[in-house]
Amino acid sequence: MPDIHLVTQQELMRQAPYEEQVRAYYRLRQKTPKACIHTFGCQQNVSDSEHIKGLLAQIGYVFTDRDEQADLILFNTCAVREHAEDRVFGNVGALKAIKRRRPSVLIAVCGCMAQQKGVAERLHAHFPFVGLVFGTHVLYRLPELLAKALQSRAPVYETPESDGVIAEDIPVVRDAGCKAWLPIMYGCNNFCTYCIVPYVRGRERSRDPQRVLQEARELVQQGYRDITLLGQNVNSYGNAEGYGVRFPQLLEEICRIPGDFIVRFMTSHPKDATEELFDTIARCSKVSRHCHLPFQSGSDRILKRMNRGYTREDYLRLIRYARQTVPGITFTSDVIVGFPGETEEDFEQTLDLVRQVGFASLYTFLFSPRPGTPAAQMEDPTSAEEKSARFQRLLRVQEEISQQQLAQMVGQQRTVLIEGRSGDYLEGRLPENKIVRLNGEDALIGKQAVVRITSAGNYLLAGEICEILS
Repeated sequence: MPDIHLVTQQELMRQAPYEEQVRAYYRLRQKTPKACIHTFGCQQNVSDSEHIKGLLAQIGYVFTDRDEQADLILFNTCAVREHAEDRVFGNVGALKAIKRRRPSVLIAVCGCMAQQKGVAERLHAHFPFVGLVFGTHVLYRLPELLAKALQSRAPVYETPESDGVIAEDIPVVRDAGCKAWLPIMYGCNNFCTYCIVPYVRGRERSRDPQRVLQEARELVQQGYRDITLLGQNVNSYGNAEGYGVRFPQLLEEICRIPGDFIVRFMTSHPKDATEELFDTIARCSKVSRHCHLPFQSGSDRILKRMNRGYTREDYLRLIRYARQTVPGITFTSDVIVGFPGETEEDFEQTLDLVRQVGFASLYTFLFSPRPGTPAAQMEDPTSAEEKSARFQRLLRVQEEISQQQLAQMVGQQRTVLIEGRSGDYLEGRLPENKIVRLNGEDALIGKQAVVRITSAGNYLLAGEICEILS
């Protein structure tokens, strides 16, 4: 088993003097410190930012969404694709003027990108005004790192290599609304050849099931009605720890908690998704009838080069079983276009799989080489123009599928959970994860309603509220 570190209560208590040092720093300056948090990347990063906010609030920070007002500007970063890194560097660079006007502002960079090899050196060389850089394994030490950064004339860097940690009892400030993120495990053991995640997030490590269940109960008691279980590969939950509880059992236990709520989960890896998982979904009415199941490529040759651990037929067989067992279940997926060595034949197999499955939607990406991964060293003879053309073809195929699926729902009456507002409209989510835009007041957020689907666009439905249920 990897060297996973369970952070003790004594270690957490050692942060208390540092919290007081930060408070004293701002008391001396007669101000209540403000923090502005920018989050990039996946839902796990969003959850991490909620814990960062929890630690900051415990110290005494309040929050703002304006860099100009902040005493601490923190970027919680993503390293999955080059575009995400470029956005972070661009946004950090734009703060140089703020730092010049207000030298006391502390600019911090954390998360997956900060943990990636070579990034800290680049930040040090090109962004010397960044005062704090820390990786994914030391989030619970944020008070200590803040105290050092505020008192030091030199930038503070803390990006230790580690198989990973589990730190319980970190305070959390959740975003407003009826949705909550609930991490059940961290890290990844799969080492897909294109992916940097195992190198920056560490090895797979699962939270104690009793701690997960306790947090789920608290979320339900606090009124959250849409709970998403998070992990880089939720289907591997509990494999290494000997809890005697695998993911399907954990899912079923959460669904036994009294209350009116929906459970979602992400992300599933096809090699570890089992028939037992879909049997559990079929039994548990609280589980969303939707599964995000990334297939990445429809070609067995490319899947092998990616080190995905399954074949095209394995994936299709799982989809067939799921649809037989859970009528009405929908699937979304991730696809990489232009993986090194992908031929036109390989790409046509991907298009064919998309047509066979009929995904509700796809998250499509052009291959982005990540330094330090095997795929970054693979020969890649296909031109950028050809990859872009394939990408557009995939988008057109999926758009047609999505339009057909949504158009078939016009006229139906369905139950939705109204999750929030987007511009002028409320947005509700169907059990199978489709979004419905509605007219209504903010007081309806968090309510379940019966709606009639009135029209369909490319990726969204429009509806009208017929009845408020709860």
